[in-house]
Amino acid sequence: MWTLSNIGPNRGAVKPRKRRGRGDKTAGKGTKGQKARSGGAKPPWFEGGQMPLYRRLPKKGFYNPFARVYQIVNLRQLEEKFEDGETVNRETLKARRLIHKLDLPVKILGKGNLTKKLIVEVDKLSAAAKEAILRAGGEVK
Repeated sequence: MWTLSNIGPNRGAVKPRKRRGRGDKTAGKGTKGQKARSGGAKPPWFEGGQMPLYRRLPKKGFYNPFARVYQIVNLRQLEEKFEDGETVNRETLKARRLIHKLDLPVKILGKGNLTKKLIVEVDKLSAAAKEAILRAGGEVK
């Protein structure tokens, strides 16, 4: 008869914990070899002593830490988001979600058509964008 007082886990379901390093010879690490030693774990990229992949492949490319990264805006976006006679600068571009950061410089490129007169005050313009803005009657500062 089973009652709450004599119920327990099934036979074999609970194993005694391994007591490592208590005088049982190999301290639960099996026998000898690199993995049995202190600090003997190899990094996951270790390839058994063969020349590792990251050293076999040729190195390519270069990261320029001094490169200026511009936030790009096209004329097509200015046509959609701005009204005639408005000023285009970092604050107005961010307010209309065309750029994300106020501290990075902005460059306007000439993709798309512009029909509105806009006053543009940004860090850089492509030649095509500048020409299109002036052709539409706007001004560049």
